[in-house]
Amino acid sequence: MSYYIKPAATRATRMWREIADRVFVRRYSDYNVTIGLVVGDYDSLVIDTRGSERQGRELMDEIRWVTSTRMRVVNTHHHYDHAFGNYAFVPSEIWGHERCATRLREDSRTAQFALAAAMPEVAPEYVETRITPPDKTFRESVELELGGRPVTLAHFGRGHTDNDVVVVVPDVHVVFAGDLIEQGGPPSFEDSYPLDWPGTVGRMLEVAHGPVVPGHGEVVGRSFVEGQLADLSALAELARRVRFDGGSVTDALPLAPFPSMAARQALVRAFAQLAGDL
Repeated sequence: MSYYIKPAATRATRMWREIADRVFVRRYSDYNVTIGLVVGDYDSLVIDTRGSERQGRELMDEIRWVTSTRMRVVNTHHHYDHAFGNYAFVPSEIWGHERCATRLREDSRTAQFALAAAMPEVAPEYVETRITPPDKTFRESVELELGGRPVTLAHFGRGHTDNDVVVVVPDVHVVFAGDLIEQGGPPSFEDSYPLDWPGTVGRMLEVAHGPVVPGHGEVVGRSFVEGQLADLSALAELARRVRFDGGSVTDALPLAPFPSMAARQALVRAFAQLAGDL
């Protein structure tokens, strides 16, 4: 077995938290993103790669303080803070939903320029990042073998995006939920499908029997996920009821279970789904 942790008390090793046998998480201050690492006997699976090529290289260097195994990568979805660090891991296999690869190819340049405009002091970091879509894709699910350790990648439906991937580590009952679950703040609805999201999380809960790692924030348990599911369900039902009664997003907003900005995005998307525009 080539798995190991270096004994030196480095900053990098302190930052990685082992939440189950050879399953690690690392939270970064950039976007409060939570990165995962699952170590097998021969391979390791890196769950998301951060927001730029530089950040991806930093992540790879810090992983090498934990394990010397061959790396494989999975993107939980196409958003920049989870997938723009992919190039740093080439030539490793990069897995993702088939629509993740499509969205990265089609939408990333626009995202790069938007990031550069929002953060001009670091604009080159984003504009010069080489976008690298997954080269291994699937539609519903696939099982990876990490040398004596199976890991399942599953798409349970639309939610935060149309390409959300959940990573299940069955031997230790750990689930990496990506941004289907948010602990560091309210869910993000910019690319969401609010009417589908509750069903997707419900299907994920069928395989969630231990720690659940959100895309941002601290590791949570089943009760937290059930609470967020209840809020997502209430939002979807609110949108259906208000639209059926002839109301608008503005009418529904005061009754939404999320903060105003997130709720408005969610309701706009939900109303668009009800109108058949999404």
